[in-house]
Amino acid sequence: MICLETMEQFHIEEPTALTIGKFDGLHRGHEELLAHLLKTGKKDLKTVVFTFDIPPKKLTSGDGQKLLSTNNEKKTLFQERGIDYLVLCPFTPEIMCMEPEDFVDWIVTNLHVQRIVVGEDCGFGHNRRGDHRLLAKLADRYGYELEVVRKLQFEGRDISSTYIREEIIKGNMETANHLLGHPYAMEGIVEVGNQLGRTIGIPTANIEAEPGKLLPPFGVYASTIDIGDEHFYGIANIGRKPTIKPKEGNQNPIGVEMHIFDFDRDIYFQPVRISFHAFERPEVKFGSISDLQAQMKKDIVFSERYFGK
Repeated sequence: MICLETMEQFHIEEPTALTIGKFDGLHRGHEELLAHLLKTGKKDLKTVVFTFDIPPKKLTSGDGQKLLSTNNEKKTLFQERGIDYLVLCPFTPEIMCMEPEDFVDWIVTNLHVQRIVVGEDCGFGHNRRGDHRLLAKLADRYGYELEVVRKLQFEGRDISSTYIREEIIKGNMETANHLLGHPYAMEGIVEVGNQLGRTIGIPTANIEAEPGKLLPPFGVYASTIDIGDEHFYGIANIGRKPTIKPKEGNQNPIGVEMHIFDFDRDIYFQPVRISFHAFERPEVKFGSISDLQAQMKKDIVFSERYFGK
């Protein structure tokens, strides 16, 4: 997959099939859109996903909500699905103020677009005034085919990033994962922690989330971890490790630490992906390290049972 991230790169010579969207979380609705794109695109067109490098709402309304997918995670997700080009377009003031028809002219001309696949709620251009109706109106002028894909629903509600974000914030991981169509995950680099886990026989891998990434509520989760092409089971704790005295300040930084079952390799500084499958309990401060150790053993049993191990 080729990723275009600067205005200087904004050009594709090959004829393309393109979709537009925020694609935060890459949920089941997005997957339906990509399935239509890939089905038609792979015949004789290169597939293109057009999105912005930051959510437009962040600039237009100061919306500080956390992301389901960081830019790095989007690159991984789209590459895994066989997309040819990912456009992470800089959301500049010029693009923010671009009229919808000018936006269509810009992307169709520069990205050699011959087919466009969008959802019913597609919006683009200044104040999101452009929609699938405008794309249909302009299709003959610019010579592209248009396909509009209907929204998927769950329990009478449209599947959306907002819906998923609400469920994650509540800790309802199984519902969120159903809406996503895959486990909610975070990517990161394994860091050197305080290595307390090794001293109590339950070593953990420590990962810090990228800025802006939405984490589930502080607590313990039945989780899996991908290290390269390998897949392992375990338990993950999200939070500040309140039982452990911080090296600096009044509290430890927010992070994720994961105990991997039947695993004793050194994976420091390696990239990993941790997926959160089910919430077990909130993070609490224990009176002693031995109390923490006893609870972690119970957490391990919970996760083993959840995964049928």
